[in-house]
Order: sequence, then C-alpha cells, then structure tokens
Amino acid sequence: MTRTRSMAAALAVTAALAGCSTSGTATPASAPTTTDATVTTERAEPTPTTPTTTSSAVEPYVVGSTRVTGSTERATYDVAIPQLSGGNPAVTAEFNESMRAALQDQIDDDYGYDFALSDGYSTGTTYVGRRVISAEQITDWIAVPPGAHGNSLIATVTIDADTAQPISLGDAFTDLDSGLSRLSERAAEILPTTRAGDSFERSGIEPTVANFGNWTASPEGMNIHFGDYQVGAYGIGLISITVPWTDLSDVLAPGMQDVLSS
Repeated sequence: MTRTRSMAAALAVTAALAGCSTSGTATPASAPTTTDATVTTERAEPTPTTPTTTSSAVEPYVVGSTRVTGSTERATYDVAIPQLSGGNPAVTAEFNESMRAALQDQIDDDYGYDFALSDGYSTGTTYVGRRVISAEQITDWIAVPPGAHGNSLIATVTIDADTAQPISLGDAFTDLDSGLSRLSERAAEILPTTRAGDSFERSGIEPTVANFGNWTASPEGMNIHFGDYQVGAYGIGLISITVPWTDLSDVLAPGMQDVLSS
C-alpha cells in the first residue's frame, strides 16, 4: 500500500489480470471524491454485525461502505469500498484508511491500458471478531475501450483490534517461508474439491506472498482468495478456500491463532 506503515495491506493487494503490460505509470489528473456518509453497497443505512465489539470498544462496530469516484490520466473509477464506524476509533481509522489505500493501489497500478474500475460482480465479506477485523474487496476492471471481458481485482485488509495495526502474512507466521509452504500444501489438497477441480493451475499456489497475499481471517481458518486465472480458467470464477487453523497452529506466531480466530 502507499502508506509505508501498512505493510500488511501492501502485501494483501494483488491484481489478477492476464496478458497486461507493465510499462508506463498512471498520473492522477484529479483528486478522488468520497461520499460524506457511510452507506451499504445497496445505499441503505449500515447495520451492526455480530459479534460487534472488541474488548476496547465503547460502542459496536458498524460495517458499511463508502463510494469513491474520480479519474486519473488513464483511469476512471466508481467503486464502493467497506468502511467502519463506531468501535475503537483507532481501529476504525486504520481499517478505513487501509481499505482506501488498497483501492488507490488498484487505481495507480499500470495494466498497459486505459481502464475503468467499478463494483465487482460479487461482494467480498467483512468479518468483525472480538480481536480482529478482516475484509475482502472485489473490484471490476475493464479496459477502455473494452475487450472481450473484464477482470476482477482483489484486495484484503486484516486489522488487529487490540493494537489497531495491520496484520501481514509475515506477522501471522513465526517463519514466513514455513507458513507459505504450509498454505501451498493445504491448497493443493483443498482446490480439487472446488470448481477448479483436479486440473487446477499449480503455479497459482507456489509458496509466494504474491499467491497467498489475499487472505482474510475467520473463526474457521485462514481464507485464501485466488484471482481470475490464478488457479484455473476465467470461466470458473473467483475461488476461495479456507485452511483450518488446526492445520496452521504449529507455524503461526505465538498468540496469533487466538487473535485471528476470535
């Protein structure tokens, strides 16, 4: 991410685009705008999640969204991103800033084409636990002028609700390489049970941060979100798997399972 102190969000943003050039740099032409009020993607008033509080929160966290619109030299965008209100102000601010920065990374990236960003064809989930807040953002990307079809961009943010700091894969595991190897091993076992099937693309689960950087926390385990083309053909759609915490407990950093599974 563009904010240097948010290493986690920087690792958690990856664009799943096939055949795009990496030349050139998008130059902002005008400042983005956001709505004044936090709203849901259906533009209704936000509603509380369950569970809604952390040990340090005075009032419940409320999950909603805000719409960000604007343009740069190469991009136009009109995207709703998850946002929080209530709860611990430091946690709320860190989450909201991290989600906004994740979208900005997508806006500023160079895909080799002029492009437009809009709401994804599916909505990522936002999980509010006792000690963690974790969200997936799905954004639709399409070239301008449009090609055969667009692609989905994925970004994820996970915030420690005790410290109000992002959690990266490097934070989650005692040894990053060992953690990535375990995720790769378990993904190879789980993916055949998904739409990707037995013939999934194995290069998409090599033990690298790029392949596993899009992850979110849940009580059941670490959710890994694969982009278009990452583990199979475009037609299979976006694939997510959950690696149970019991399969990761020996490679997670001390105390991290308690936080991420809360």
